Amino acid sequence: MKKTLVASALAAVIFVPSVSAIEVYKDDKNSVEIGGFIDARIMNSQGATEVVNGASRINFGFTRQMEDGWKSFAKLEWGVNPFGTSDIVYSNENNLESDSSEFLTNRLGYVGLAHDAYGSLTIGKQWGAWYDVVYNTNYGFVWDGNASGTYTYNKADGAVNGTGRGDNTVQYRNTFGDFSFAVQAQLKQDSFDLIGDNVVSPHGSVFGATTVMPTTSTSIATIEYNNTYGGSATYNVNDKLTLTAGFNVGEFDGTYVGGASISETDSIYGFGAMWGNWDSEGVYAAFNVNKQEFHDTDNLGRMIQEAVGLESLVSYRFDNNIRTFVSYNILEAGDDYAAAHNGDVFKRQFAVAGVHYIMDSNTVIYIEGRKDFSDFTSTDRAQEAAMALSEDDGVAIGIRYYM
Repeated sequence: MKKTLVASALAAVIFVPSVSAIEVYKDDKNSVEIGGFIDARIMNSQGATEVVNGASRINFGFTRQMEDGWKSFAKLEWGVNPFGTSDIVYSNENNLESDSSEFLTNRLGYVGLAHDAYGSLTIGKQWGAWYDVVYNTNYGFVWDGNASGTYTYNKADGAVNGTGRGDNTVQYRNTFGDFSFAVQAQLKQDSFDLIGDNVVSPHGSVFGATTVMPTTSTSIATIEYNNTYGGSATYNVNDKLTLTAGFNVGEFDGTYVGGASISETDSIYGFGAMWGNWDSEGVYAAFNVNKQEFHDTDNLGRMIQEAVGLESLVSYRFDNNIRTFVSYNILEAGDDYAAAHNGDVFKRQFAVAGVHYIMDSNTVIYIEGRKDFSDFTSTDRAQEAAMALSEDDGVAIGIRYYM
């Protein structure tokens, strides 16, 4: 078998912004790629200036060509924290940054079969079909994705309900000309305890029931969250305009320690559009909107009964490899949330502006800033302050090095 090292990076992985891979092994049937990036940033937010990890990661891709046009493939990806643990909670990677001191954490792991005519089937932890709908605004390095319904349960990775990097997911994809689609089922039998915490005011549970929250951390309910299902459709109108639409749905049941029960449907649906290509010179513009019910939690871990979200982004890349962009995101809970939580308001709303200097295809120097316009009005001032803590203004300067 002939081994080859390839010096240049391969094309970007689908739906993963600007992630390149280097082919390190290839023969007549098999190939192996290594990809990912290291991102180090100096960040000022929440009253502190620190060096933090920018969601650094490493991945390995394996492909095997087989007979009759079939191929098998696998992908393994881990989050890497090479700079130490930070207390700043600022992005969809906050589980890695603030909750884990591990050097490696699991991001993706799946195996699949693919055929040009029959499509692809994958099994494992992978990007959900919903991400096809909303990835078009998820290009900021520091603040992104917190209104699209992707990184649920207060900016985690979307594993629970399959809209982000879903666990235990079976997914089928195919393309017919300018139209492509994905369908998926997340096959799991999960149960977990809801924990009451004294930071939450005592007028309701995370689901809005009448159970009084305890004053110390303890289990108040057991929740069963099982299979979820989703789908997406993408249509390339021309070489500039792309339209997306999709949905995701699941069900959970629970019993409180006082005997009360809950049974709700977690649902999200929406659409998006984009113009241009993020990595090409010129204008890129994108937006997506969603309607969701019992799909996400607020910044205190309480369920949001219903909400509407919007994300938008506009960028321009100059011929000198400088890219500028602005984005605006909003996720606003409806009247049912206010009724369940004693009139509290939940409106996550912020704008981001950034400048990226693309020194070459593998090295980017950047500065990004966030201005928060959120509204978390509550009769409980301590609770209101706790809600606002992770939505502060901020500025970050960093270097991202792609493998």
